[in-house]
Amino acid sequence: MDEKRVEPGPQPPSDAADATPNQIPLPADDVPDGGLAGWLQVVGGFALFFNSWGIVNTFGVFQTYYKTNILADSTPDAISWIGSLQSCLLLAGGIISGPLFDAGWFKATISAGAFAICFGFMMTSLATQYWQIILAQGLCIGLGTGCMVVPGLSVLPQYFLKKRALVTGIVVCGSSFGGVIYPLIFQALIDKVGFAWTTRVLGFISLATSSFAVAVMKQRVKARKVRSPIDPTAFREPAYVLYCIAMFFSNFGFFPPIFYLQTYALSHGLTDTNIALNLVAVLNAASVLGRLAPSPAVSLIGPINTMITITAMASIVAFSWIAVQTGPGNIVFAIMYGFTSGGIVSLPAVVLASITEDLSFLGARMGTSYVFSAAAALCGPPVAGAILDSTRGYLGVQLFAGFMLFGAATFHASTRFARVGLKLLVNV
Repeated sequence: MDEKRVEPGPQPPSDAADATPNQIPLPADDVPDGGLAGWLQVVGGFALFFNSWGIVNTFGVFQTYYKTNILADSTPDAISWIGSLQSCLLLAGGIISGPLFDAGWFKATISAGAFAICFGFMMTSLATQYWQIILAQGLCIGLGTGCMVVPGLSVLPQYFLKKRALVTGIVVCGSSFGGVIYPLIFQALIDKVGFAWTTRVLGFISLATSSFAVAVMKQRVKARKVRSPIDPTAFREPAYVLYCIAMFFSNFGFFPPIFYLQTYALSHGLTDTNIALNLVAVLNAASVLGRLAPSPAVSLIGPINTMITITAMASIVAFSWIAVQTGPGNIVFAIMYGFTSGGIVSLPAVVLASITEDLSFLGARMGTSYVFSAAAALCGPPVAGAILDSTRGYLGVQLFAGFMLFGAATFHASTRFARVGLKLLVNV
């Protein structure tokens, strides 16, 4: 591989480039890069991701339960709207929580998120009808998760410089651990104490872990000037436009396998119900490695090349789901999809930074791209559910997920072309 690396255009001074977007830059010697306070931010950020993406990635167990119990008369696509609304609000929430963080409302924002998630779980435990569940679990919990993701990441550059990549990876892994712990607790309690108390236990866990984050996390510096969360001028750059389209396709295809993994396994070869109902936990456990593994590749071949590779791999695994008809096959698929799709969650910000010439606009451009991601996350699972309901089979769902992820890989490749043209041996 040619060692040449395509650099972005003119950059701000190094201390400004390393600062959180829109914030007063911290001199390198003023960043502690560790210490008790710094590592408490990492643990707190881990807890925020545990209770944001971790909860969203858990919805597959609720999809299975609702279809066979409370919402048995509802179609799969109607049920999936609950989880897709959570995903949409998690992503779209960054458009609001980012500027609130910049304005110095960090504690208030994550406190509101902690309350909304716990309150949503408690109201879900009392719900008996579809509209009640979509308001409590879809809207309330979704809004709560949207208050946590961007602030949880944005505080890290105020405490870390040289170890920033390491601590960001640790924090992001909180989502995978949440996606393991919450499903396991749900399956362990549902037959013993019933749905209502199982959901309340999840609410108490979210309150306890989120409260720890609220207690220990602290902003060191707030914004000098709060910019608009949307950057419409970014659409003058072909690479950015193609990146946004790639993220739209990526989020369209990412969620259907997570939502329908368990119901498919129960009807296609996995006779052990206990294992089938824990496949979401297996998938999320595998995604821990999937979120950490791309980091060395980024330094070797560049972030865009790495994103193209992992998205193409996830597409291949999604297509291979069609051939899964046995118990071991379902388990292997859960592991492989969790691993290959992990980077789809952890790498977008790294890719976006690599195509953004002025990093002081990174926050606004991230907020703009989240609009596309949120729209896809909202519509993807219900579209897959409608395909399942109309065809009475999973082939359409599997093809849908595979082609959407293939489209994402194609547009990431187009982003690379917009950056460097047809040069192949370039780290970008």
